Amino acid sequence: MNILITGTSSGIGSGLAMYYLKKDHIVYGISRRNNEILDRYSNFRFLSQDLSDFAATEEAIPKLLEHVDTLDLVILNAGVLGKINDMQDTPLEEIKKVMDINVWSNKVIIDTVFDTVTKIRQVVGISSGAAVSGARGWNAYSLSKSTLNMLIDLYAKEHEETHFSALAPGIIDTDMQEYIATIEEEEKFPVVKYLKGMKGTAEMPPADEVAADLAEAMSVLTRYESGSFQDVRKMD
Repeated sequence: MNILITGTSSGIGSGLAMYYLKKDHIVYGISRRNNEILDRYSNFRFLSQDLSDFAATEEAIPKLLEHVDTLDLVILNAGVLGKINDMQDTPLEEIKKVMDINVWSNKVIIDTVFDTVTKIRQVVGISSGAAVSGARGWNAYSLSKSTLNMLIDLYAKEHEETHFSALAPGIIDTDMQEYIATIEEEEKFPVVKYLKGMKGTAEMPPADEVAADLAEAMSVLTRYESGSFQDVRKMD
């Protein structure tokens, strides 16, 4: 298969890329930072790109995919958490920065990929339970992921030949959890306290340990309605 994954420098993107590379699929990775381990694989193609630079992203992707006629899977994984804070204390500029990466860069990627590649079988946007939970403090992130869900749903109606999904991957130990572990206002933000209690336990596994399960979930997503939001913890 030909697979495009954003955010391959670490976390979920790195874990999934490694899983597919070991299965001898060709992986096209996009992130700001290189991943030296992935670079060791001859079937890994990499583009170093700041996705918040929309014009440069739009220009660079066709070069990465120059000889690709079909993409079997596009995983829109790159994302940022932003600061955990109350909405009233969050500057609009902070929300805009999170939205640029978590939502609008994905619009640029989707539009550019569909203009470049003849056939795209499946697109999965990595969402979050925060898209629907409305937990205090997760303002910019929650807004961005709920908007991503709707973006995926809207594109599903425009590209009926491609299966679209938004997927919440569950609780995984990534760089985001490192930041969450530093937040002291646990009583103010209950989810922070909850996640701190899970860190370092089997309830919060590292991305490389759950990559196979996430890959399996993505294959199962095609059984659900295109454009829908699914949580890996609730899928049959």
